[in-house]
Amino acid sequence: MATFLRRLYFTAVALFLAAPLIVVAGVSVNEKQDLAFPPKGFSLSWYGQIFFDPEWRAALIASVTLAITAAALAVAIALPLAWFLWRRIAPWANVFQILGLAPFILPPVITALGMLTFWATSGFYGQPWTAVISHAIFFVTLPLVTLSLGFASIDRSLVEAASTMGADDRTVLKTVVLPLIRPYLVSGYAFAFVLSLNEYIVAYMTVGFTIETLPIKIFNALRYGYTPTMASVSVFFVAVAALVFSLIARFGDIRKLLGAMSSDT
Repeated sequence: MATFLRRLYFTAVALFLAAPLIVVAGVSVNEKQDLAFPPKGFSLSWYGQIFFDPEWRAALIASVTLAITAAALAVAIALPLAWFLWRRIAPWANVFQILGLAPFILPPVITALGMLTFWATSGFYGQPWTAVISHAIFFVTLPLVTLSLGFASIDRSLVEAASTMGADDRTVLKTVVLPLIRPYLVSGYAFAFVLSLNEYIVAYMTVGFTIETLPIKIFNALRYGYTPTMASVSVFFVAVAALVFSLIARFGDIRKLLGAMSSDT
């Protein structure tokens, strides 16, 4: 009886959490331009607009380009920082760790306003590359955390053995460290990519409408009325996130990547 009640409880919780997505998915397949659930008719044409309508396709390309470059820059910042923190070269190294975690700890509105003030003061507000840098700084915490977990999992005796054999720091990093932390590096990039793809407020505050990403496009389109394409974009975001995290779970230990202890320890 207790097992049945527990399963019933978790099923109810799962349905409650999935309910908004079910409604949005239902709305996205309405045959006509109608905000109705259950859907009236069935059509996937609204999903096609994401890829074939020029305006939505341009927004999709902008979002993907921003997410790819911002995630790569975030990893490029986090990798040497995590390496530095792991080696503990200086007693004040933790200061850099706090700085790396701060952007994601602060409320997004505060971070976005700070970036808006900085870019406006420096005269670069509205430049496309400012959104890349802003997203990279905002999401650098994610690869920093995963890479820190990766470095913490390394057996230091391997590094000491390589150093004893005459390898310098660059060789140790390339031949010993990077192969061991590769899953953590990939997962950190994936986390930053998914969140950058969905992020609105930082992009809007740094470039305004100079770059129209998918979240900004949805906001702009709402001024002229609702279309099921907006719901289709939401389902698309969820599908991309599910695919990315499923690949991480398939090819890596996602519990370990998230900081949990593995089952064999």
